[in-house]
Amino acid sequence: MYYSDELVEDVRTRNDIVDVISEYTGLKRAGTSYKCCCPFHNEKTPSFVVSREKQMYHCFGCGVGGNVYTFIMKYENMTFPEAIQYLAKRAGVQLPEEQLSEEDMKKRSRKERLFKVNRSAAAYFYHLLLKTDRGQAGYEYLKKRGYTDETINGFAMGFADIYSDDLYKYLKGRGYTDDEIRSAGLVRYDERRGAQDQFYNRVMVPILDLSDNVVGFGGRVLDDGTPKYLNTRETEVFNKGRMLFAMNRAKHSKRKGIILCEGYMDVIAMHQAGFDNAVASLGTAFTEGQAGLIKRYTTDVYLAYDSDDAGTKAAMRAIGILRRLDMKQKVIDLRPYKDPDEFIKNMGVDAFEDRVKNALTGRIFEIEHIVSDYDLNNPEEKTAFMKAAGRLLSGISDITERTNYIETVASKYFLNKDELKRIVTEVGLAGLAQEGLGDYNDPEVVDNTRRLRSNEKAEANPAEENEKYLLTLMVNNQELFEKLSRYISESDFTEGIVKDVAGKIFAQYRETGSVTPAAILSSFEDAEAQEKVSEIFTKEFEFDTTPSMRERILTDIIIKIKTNNIDKALRSEETTNRIELAKQKAELRRLRINL
Repeated sequence: MYYSDELVEDVRTRNDIVDVISEYTGLKRAGTSYKCCCPFHNEKTPSFVVSREKQMYHCFGCGVGGNVYTFIMKYENMTFPEAIQYLAKRAGVQLPEEQLSEEDMKKRSRKERLFKVNRSAAAYFYHLLLKTDRGQAGYEYLKKRGYTDETINGFAMGFADIYSDDLYKYLKGRGYTDDEIRSAGLVRYDERRGAQDQFYNRVMVPILDLSDNVVGFGGRVLDDGTPKYLNTRETEVFNKGRMLFAMNRAKHSKRKGIILCEGYMDVIAMHQAGFDNAVASLGTAFTEGQAGLIKRYTTDVYLAYDSDDAGTKAAMRAIGILRRLDMKQKVIDLRPYKDPDEFIKNMGVDAFEDRVKNALTGRIFEIEHIVSDYDLNNPEEKTAFMKAAGRLLSGISDITERTNYIETVASKYFLNKDELKRIVTEVGLAGLAQEGLGDYNDPEVVDNTRRLRSNEKAEANPAEENEKYLLTLMVNNQELFEKLSRYISESDFTEGIVKDVAGKIFAQYRETGSVTPAAILSSFEDAEAQEKVSEIFTKEFEFDTTPSMRERILTDIIIKIKTNNIDKALRSEETTNRIELAKQKAELRRLRINL
């Protein structure tokens, strides 16, 4: 659905962010802003700040932030068009009839056709399973696994026939083109044999997106054939790394958090047992995109991965990703059974409920994993274990939490608490802290997920922090745009997302003579980007009113920014004017800002 930028801005300006958020939380005035405890994470001290002047919010605890659209989307689990419609109705704004560009109409039409062909395939698989003799083998397999008819119907499970072109012929008969069937990932083409069904002789499970559109399938063989599980390949409507099986159901669950399983058959068994907050990744390792999807609804994640070595490794990796996104991680102990389905069948629902309640935190799970490598009756190995545990514990940034973990680990393994605390401190000071075993075993995960942290430490990129600091000062004191025009421009902002923000801010100021932060934020669609941008706009720094002190602060920060850009140019192999750059760097020492 398309709405013009003018209409989007009109609806936004008619919905004061303080009034809207006050309908959900207990905002209280704090100086020029309003504060409350964050509605998106648990906290005792208010760190959720709302600015009426800037029409933005930001939580300095968990990092969420945005404008009134962002808040409604996150709190009400709405899409952007739905948020526009909701706020338009609230403000009494009459929205025009649906408007789509020709290009958007083509994209929408194609996606709708792919949804339809997938839905037709799901209906056919379901019909084969329950209405034909050919599907009897699949039905008996599902019943043998313990699935009830209610569960089979609820998940619209089906059966892919033994013939290699059965589905293809059915869909062609329904009027779908070869391109549509192939683009949906339902067939593959062989030069010799022509169209061949992607799935045959398998129990089928439809995969739905958050809007309940069928976007793909998972198929499970009935015997020991390989591959045991087969999923739809990536398509225009199916992105495995950004989807989770049954998330469309779990997002409505009243249970706390999300239970993350390895496979969709486990998830179906969990839902049947009453754990309707269970989800699973789709034939891939858990990704940052999937973690971000969960974070829209909760920050509490319970890992119910297989209890074998592969499952343990996958849990370690998931813990690392979740930790980087400031999400709580707990691991459910399934031993002596392999997976949740097997556990529930043998131990029952109440026993599984107890395991959920007593799930280990990610840190304790990691330490329990490494302790098996040491003989704690051996003084040398006990010392080595304390150092290994110290590296893990020193990765905890919160002092109180770190102290509590030190006490828990010392008590659990009969260690000297003071000695363990000393090791943790020394490791931290030496810069040897280990954030998690998942990070240690998979360096690529660290690189990818670290970029997604909503609250990065200031020292992580001093150059970017300098640029953010100056940009924040200029937005808070907009007269500086004119006064600093001789000294700095948007081209001087070169670090990360600050570069994009600066470009939009300077362009808006040139056009309107002022900066409207909430309007600029709307141009950033990615949630992580919005959180970083909102931090720039909502931070308030102490800025000495003494003119001379203000000039000294600005001089220092502008010199740092320009020096960093020159240093980057000098390090570049493509730079040819090194002498000129060196002169510019020397001249910067004499720079003095006069306002």
